[in-house]
Amino acid sequence: MKSVAFNISFIGAGNVAWHLAPALENAGHYVKEVFSKSGKSATKLIGNLYDAQLKENLDFSDSPAQIFILTIPDDAIKSVAQEIVLPEQSILVHTSGTKGLVELDYAAASANGVFYPLQTFSKARPVSFDKVPFFIESNNKQATEILTKMAKSISKFVNFASSEQRANMHLAAVFASNFTNHLLRISQDLLASSKLDFDLLRPLIAETIEKSINLSPKDAQTGPAKRGDIETLDKHMEMLSNNESLQEIYRVISQHILDTYQ
Repeated sequence: MKSVAFNISFIGAGNVAWHLAPALENAGHYVKEVFSKSGKSATKLIGNLYDAQLKENLDFSDSPAQIFILTIPDDAIKSVAQEIVLPEQSILVHTSGTKGLVELDYAAASANGVFYPLQTFSKARPVSFDKVPFFIESNNKQATEILTKMAKSISKFVNFASSEQRANMHLAAVFASNFTNHLLRISQDLLASSKLDFDLLRPLIAETIEKSINLSPKDAQTGPAKRGDIETLDKHMEMLSNNESLQEIYRVISQHILDTYQ
């Protein structure tokens, strides 16, 4: 059965909008307008859409859209929500993991909500939305039903989460994704200092992630800190003696592993 099609406008044209807007169109919805602060990003995004129009201001009072999606920096959500002018029977949502539904309290919308995709987005890398978990929250039953239908049109994993649950989920995601990626960057730099290629770590990284998913992170942990190999830990600390910040990162993480498993 074909899902209900919605008219949608985007406020913000960064990484999330870059992927989410075309995905919604491919699912049969209609992206009517795109607004971004500079206009340049919105113009580029519109180039990937069927018939969206460039919006030059936040007055959407005559918009044909029903759902308005804020894909903007977290610290701008409250101010833009207060400034935006919306038509009657509109639903205003943000896509933030950290900001609560309360950020939209003073918006002139019939209903507010959160439409949070739990994924990392980069413009250069495609995203398979059918595997992306979406978390829905709203202050209105009908809006909840609409947002759920919209999420289910592109994803197999649609859930409900309070602002508190979503904030905790985002914190966990920072550890799992952002911190992990930065540690990989450190590994890349360490190899480069010895003129070694990062590709040498690819099989190890792939196996580590796959094992963590299949066994659970708790059961997949290995390494000198897990087995209490103080001699190796001390040697690594000595090797990092010329870089206090990396030494501190190594010390804190190793100590946490020691405390967890020993």
